[in-house]
Amino acid sequence: MTRTALPLAVGLAALVTTGAQGAPSPIPAPAVARPVPTAPEAFPSTYRPLPSVQTAIVNASILTAAGDRIDHGTVVMDGGKIIAVGADVTAPAGAKIIDGTDKWVTPGVIDAHSHLGVFPAPGVQGHADGNENIDPYTAHVWAEHSIWPQDPVFNKARAGGVTTLLILPGSANLFGGRGVAVKNVPSVTEQAMKFPGAPSVLKMACGENPKGRYGSRGRAPATRMGEVAGFRKAWIDAAEYARKWDAYEKKQASGGAGEAPKRDLGLETMAGVLKGKILVQNHCYRADEMAVMIDVSKEFGYKTRAFHHAVEAYKIADLLRENDICVATWATRWGFKMEAYDGIEENTAILAKKGVCVAIHSDEQRLTQRLNVESAVALAAGRRAGIDISEAEAVKWFTLNPAKVMGIADKTGSLEVGKNADVVLWSRDPFSVYAIAEKVFIDGALVQDAENPAGNYRSDFELGQPNGDI
Repeated sequence: MTRTALPLAVGLAALVTTGAQGAPSPIPAPAVARPVPTAPEAFPSTYRPLPSVQTAIVNASILTAAGDRIDHGTVVMDGGKIIAVGADVTAPAGAKIIDGTDKWVTPGVIDAHSHLGVFPAPGVQGHADGNENIDPYTAHVWAEHSIWPQDPVFNKARAGGVTTLLILPGSANLFGGRGVAVKNVPSVTEQAMKFPGAPSVLKMACGENPKGRYGSRGRAPATRMGEVAGFRKAWIDAAEYARKWDAYEKKQASGGAGEAPKRDLGLETMAGVLKGKILVQNHCYRADEMAVMIDVSKEFGYKTRAFHHAVEAYKIADLLRENDICVATWATRWGFKMEAYDGIEENTAILAKKGVCVAIHSDEQRLTQRLNVESAVALAAGRRAGIDISEAEAVKWFTLNPAKVMGIADKTGSLEVGKNADVVLWSRDPFSVYAIAEKVFIDGALVQDAENPAGNYRSDFELGQPNGDI
């Protein structure tokens, strides 16, 4: 309808009404933009650091993951943060002193691909909560809603120096759901472990797992081409969902009215990826499949944070570097299924030499206790192939680079002033199979002490087992 200008007197008369007493009512104020209401954060972290005291580890060999090795160095922790690190640092008066002579210090170990708590020990059907394997599209589920904090392997991981983990859904589905970063602290609730400020992630999976799961049931996807078609269809739906919400919020912000679109938890997660708020962690083994998934991400405008397992990543190292995509992998695991047939122990070293951010992950309960040793396997394999990488660089594979995968490298992963005091004191060179994590600190609090095993935490489940056996 075309609007025509009214004469001034008529226009004012139209804006003024007469009240019950005959007095004119005030002219209404013009509409102004009002903020779009925001819902409270769902399932917020309730994590609070454990009590700590100012502590200095002195005269140790230090691998900071931020520079060269420091010999006869000191690390000072206070208020949950690293406040000093170096060879010329003097321990503050009154600090608790720990003698690091002949010992080594690293940042806390970080596992960027874990299923602790969602596939806890003991491994029985009643505990199998990591795969919502009833549909290939389950972006609506959140791993944190399955985490059992009493999983005794959290304690065993802590004994291996693990201070932070990314807990992911399994790989049965194209879209497995959201993952969550947790602090490896004793807890009764998952919220009290949840890493404050860490971004959410979306687990995706390509290759043998989804097509095998659903193809065997006579359902799609039954092939790799069916998987890619499924990804593309889902992203088309997510983009449309995001557009509807953008249009609604824009209208609300300008003072308009209208009913909000109905929330869809799966599309909401995927829309968060398209807006850059949720990080994609993609289970993918073969080089050709990773290249295809990079093309899918470019078609729909999202970014893959890391390819996980990625045993053929060495074949496309340049492509991964150019697209700023990390790799989370193992050193070993050759041939345990067809898509692992070209896995080689030199994978990590080749990627690192090419400038790719690479992390050593676990994916299971035993390896999470020995990520330093798995890194040593990768380091040795590289050196045998003529790729000479220093320990000062390789320590990033189980500290800083996993933090990058998880989007928390500004908070943890290296021994730098101002970062969280997540620290491990090792009995010897951490790349030795004989190294023991003697003392483990999370936010400056001593959470594991090999010299005082009686004082270490045992979950309620362990307390019910003879000698803590599981």
